[in-house]
Amino acid sequence: MSPTILVVDDEPPIRKLLRMGLATQGYAILEAPDARTALALLGREGVDLVILDLGLPDMRGHDLLRSVRSSHPDLPVVVLSSRDDESGKVEALDLGANDYVTKPFGMAELLARLRAAMRHQLAARGERPIFRVDTLSVDLVRRIVKVDEAEVKLTPREYDFLRVLVLHAGKVLTHAQLMRSVPSSSDPQYLRVYVRQLRQKLEADPERPRILLTETGVGYRLRAPDDEPAPPHRGAGGATAH
Repeated sequence: MSPTILVVDDEPPIRKLLRMGLATQGYAILEAPDARTALALLGREGVDLVILDLGLPDMRGHDLLRSVRSSHPDLPVVVLSSRDDESGKVEALDLGANDYVTKPFGMAELLARLRAAMRHQLAARGERPIFRVDTLSVDLVRRIVKVDEAEVKLTPREYDFLRVLVLHAGKVLTHAQLMRSVPSSSDPQYLRVYVRQLRQKLEADPERPRILLTETGVGYRLRAPDDEPAPPHRGAGGATAH
């Protein structure tokens, strides 16, 4: 059975673009021009993922996201946001959005984000004994980290930081979410230190990371298993190391 995606956007041209692009990939599409319709569809239809535009006519998109998370805590949600709405992206991720895509967007990028969000939903149902992506493997039971089958020694704090990223692989984690998960300091600079240290140990080229990616101004993302690197967000500066 094809996965069903609910598209919540008040712009008919955007809904048409998404309907055509997603249908060619085999997805079933439901459309909602406003929050009221979206909530009604979620209440009576089986939905596998939501694409949510934050600019809705009858409810703030963040409030709808909060409602969706309350009633469907595990439902993947990918947010559509404007290029310059950095604070809106951060708020959406803190409310539980799996990812965001900046308008205007490419269909290839969006499809990659959707696949990663749905993989994250499956992974969240149970912690993998061994996580693998690219040359990295993390044994969550024995706390063993390897790159190219060679064991890598991490400090306890580095391992805790990596473990949080592994458990949310494919999902953007904001600075605030990471600081809550791995308490260290209220200064995001500490996160950059941990990321830099991990990249030195895990990446073939720490200056051009392929595994631990930066979402500029928002947070960090660990690539999902067996996933090709997604295209960088427009205007986000790509996966520049910070």
